[in-house]
This record gives sequence, C-alpha cells and structure tokens, in this order.
Amino acid sequence: MAEQRITLPVVSQGGSKVGDVEVPALVLAGPPREALLHEVVRSQLASRRAGTAATKTRGFVSGGGKKPWRQKGTGRARAGSSRSPVWAGGGTIFGPQPRSYAYRLPRTARRAALRAAVADRHSTGKLLVVDGLQLPEAKTKRMIECLHGLGLDGQSVLIVLARPDDAIQRAARNLPRVKVLLAGGLNVYDVLGHAALLMTRQALDQVVARLGDDAEARA
Repeated sequence: MAEQRITLPVVSQGGSKVGDVEVPALVLAGPPREALLHEVVRSQLASRRAGTAATKTRGFVSGGGKKPWRQKGTGRARAGSSRSPVWAGGGTIFGPQPRSYAYRLPRTARRAALRAAVADRHSTGKLLVVDGLQLPEAKTKRMIECLHGLGLDGQSVLIVLARPDDAIQRAARNLPRVKVLLAGGLNVYDVLGHAALLMTRQALDQVVARLGDDAEARA
C-alpha cells in the first residue's frame, strides 16, 4: 500500500509560489489530541520552574545551641533550644526546599504531540513553507519587510530554520511576537504559542525526518 502524502505549496521570500513539497500524511494529518498537548505543555512548563524556594529548618537556624533554662524547677515548659519551631525566630516545619519540578513524558508521546500541533497549524492554514530566508542586514525593519512580503505582518510568527542564521536571529529578536528556532528545537509550547508557523524548505525536511519515524512505526 502506497504511503499517503500531503502536498504543500512552497513560496519565495516575496510570497509568490515557486513549487510544491510532499509530506507524509502521518506527519501532518494527525487528529487533534488536546489532552496530549496539554500534558506536554505542562511538562515543558514544569521543566522551566526554578524550584529554588527554601526555608530553614531548626538545623539551619543560627543560635539555639544552649538550653534556655534548666529542665525542672522553673515552672516553665521544658525547652531544649530557642530555635524550636514553636519559638519565634525558630525553624520552619515542612517548609519548601530546593527541588526540581521537571518530569518527562515518553519520547513517542512528545513527538505525537508535536505532530498534532504542527497538523493543527496546517489544518487552519497557518503553516507556510518558504523556499529560503535571507536578509541583507541584521535589521528589525528588514525582518518586518520580509514578513510583510509573506503576508505575516502583525501576526505572531514562529520561524523555523534548518541552521543558525545570525542576521535573521538578530533581526527578529526585537519583535515581541516573532521567535526564531532551529528545526531540532521545535516544540509544542512554541508552536501553540504562535498563530503562524513559518518553515524553510530545509527545516521542514528535518522536522519530517524527526517526526516521520515514530509515525511510521505507530502505523
């Protein structure tokens, strides 16, 4: 049985069509999987948490080495340290300690979620494949002109490149709604966080190679 494929138009940097590219349907035609997308986004956000909140237990509070008063005969409660949690200035019971909130889902689940996110942008007509991106200089206005030529001006755009490009990365960093990623760093959170997904032809090939293996194995 022949593999089903989806044809995507490829446009030039000026916005005119220059060809087509075929992508396996298993990569772009996946069903919406909102629960899986939710879990992957939660995992990504959990990994970004600093986890540096900390309080001092009685073992870390300075002082309190001497017994405040003798055990018996004073009429007061027995006390062994002025740094007991029941004393003002004492330690904290069960307070937060530095920890990692990160957890990882299985690789197949992460890639299935990424396929679903990219497929969602394709189904809504927000996936654009460009033959190549090149700027004459690393200026913000050049990036604005480029996005205008592609019909993406004023939108939140995730640009995916096959290899680092200093001019494009520097030109886009002052645009708050535009982000540049390499194909190897494409992730669910950033795809869902931008209205449009702009990929170069070579970046698309890398993403398809990355996502196609698990999709074919699942099929």
